[in-house]
Amino acid sequence: MRHSIAAVPWTAGYLALVSLPLIVLLLPPTPPGLGLWWDLSMGLGFGALAVMGVQFGLTARFKRASAPFGIDILYYFHRWVAIGGLGLAFAHFMVLRVTNPAALMPIMPPAAPWHMTAGRVALLLLFALVVTSLWRKQLRLEYDRWRIWHAAMAVGAVLFAVWHVAGTGYYSGSRMKMWTWIGYSAAWLMLIVYVRVVKPWLLLRRPYHVTDIRPEPGQAWTLTLEPDGHEGLRFLPGQFAWLSLGRSPFAAREHPFSFSSSAQQGPLEFTIKELGDFTRTVGATPIGTVAYVDGPFGSFTPDRHPSADSFLMVAGGVGIAPMMSMLRTFADRGERRRVTVICANDRVQDAIFAAEMEELRPRLDLHVVHVIREPAPDWTGETGLVTIDVLRRALPVESTRLVCFLCGPEAMTDAVQRDLRTLGVPLRRIHFELFDMV
Repeated sequence: MRHSIAAVPWTAGYLALVSLPLIVLLLPPTPPGLGLWWDLSMGLGFGALAVMGVQFGLTARFKRASAPFGIDILYYFHRWVAIGGLGLAFAHFMVLRVTNPAALMPIMPPAAPWHMTAGRVALLLLFALVVTSLWRKQLRLEYDRWRIWHAAMAVGAVLFAVWHVAGTGYYSGSRMKMWTWIGYSAAWLMLIVYVRVVKPWLLLRRPYHVTDIRPEPGQAWTLTLEPDGHEGLRFLPGQFAWLSLGRSPFAAREHPFSFSSSAQQGPLEFTIKELGDFTRTVGATPIGTVAYVDGPFGSFTPDRHPSADSFLMVAGGVGIAPMMSMLRTFADRGERRRVTVICANDRVQDAIFAAEMEELRPRLDLHVVHVIREPAPDWTGETGLVTIDVLRRALPVESTRLVCFLCGPEAMTDAVQRDLRTLGVPLRRIHFELFDMV
C-alpha cells in the first residue's frame, strides 16, 4: 500500500506533462476552426509529440521516480507508450490524407516545404524506432549498436517533429505557445545531457574492479567486483544494476544484470549466462578489469513484503541469480520463514547454485525442488516443465500470506503466473521480472 500511494504523484506528474501542451494550445488566441477532422488531426499530432518527448524521462533511470513501480515496469510501459505515440502520429497523418490531402503539400523536396518534410522524417524515424525495438533479435541487431541507433532515432524524431510544429505554426503561433514547446524541447535536451554526460561522469568517479571470475554450471559465470576508492553501494536482495565492463561509462555499453550476492555483506557479485552479444565474452574477462555499476534498481525483492509468512521462488536457468541473492541475504539475516525454490533446467548438470542451496538448508527453512526437462534415466525428481501439478505439490499448505517470485524465460513466467492464480494465489502476491535485454 505504501508503494502504491507513492506511485500516485508520479503518475499524476506524468499525465500532467503529457496533457499540459494540449491544454496550453487551447488557450486563446486560437486560430479559426477548420472543421472537426482538421482539429482532430492537429490534436493527434500534438499528442504524439508530447508523448514522444516524455519518453526520455521514462528511461532516465531516476531512482526515486522508478522505486514505486520498478524500473522494469517503466521500461515495459515505455515500450507500449512508444507504440501508442506512433499510432497517434500515424493517425495525425492519415486523417489529413483522407480528409484534406491538399494540406500535406508535395511529398518530395524541394517542392515540399522543409517543415512538412521534417514531419514526414519524424514519422519515419518513429516507425523505424518502434520496429527495431520490437523485433531487434529477429532483425539480428547487435544490442550495443542498437542502443546507440535507438537513442539517435529518438532524438531525431522529436527534433524533426518540433521543427514541423514550429514551421506549421497552427495552434502554436502565439509567443506563449511557442515558448511552451521551446521549454519542453529544452527539458528533453537536458534529460539527454543528464543521461549521456552527467550520469556517466558521476559513474566515472566510482569505479569497480573485477577481483574474481568463476565458472558456473549451464555456461554461466559469476563476476566478483570490489569498489575502487569508495564505499560501494547498498542494494536489496533481488535488485539489479546496469554493468559496464572494460569500457568508459560514456561508451553506452552497459547491460542489466541481477545481483547474486548477499545484500548484507561481501563484494558485489553478478551471475551471467552466455546468451547474448555481450554475455558470450563474459568468461574471458581479465582479473583487474575496470567496471562501472549503475544501480541498484528494481522492486523485485522480498524486503517489500515484510508481512509475508512464506516465499515461493520459481527460477528458470540463470533466473536463479536474484533468488540466490535473496537466499544468501536470508541466511545472513537469520531468516526463519519458509522458502520454497523451484529450479527449472534442461539437465541436472545445468542447475546453477544447486550445491550451495544444499549447504544453506541448515541455516534456512529451505525446500528445493528441481524440475529437469531432459532427465537422466536414474533421475527420480520432477521432470518436464513447471506445471500446475508441480506447483500444487510445492506450495506450502499452511501459508496464508505467500509471496511468489518468478524469474526466467517469458513463456515460463507467463504459464506459472496463470497456474498460481488458478491455485488461488492473488495476483498482488505474484512478482516477476520483465527484462529481456541482453
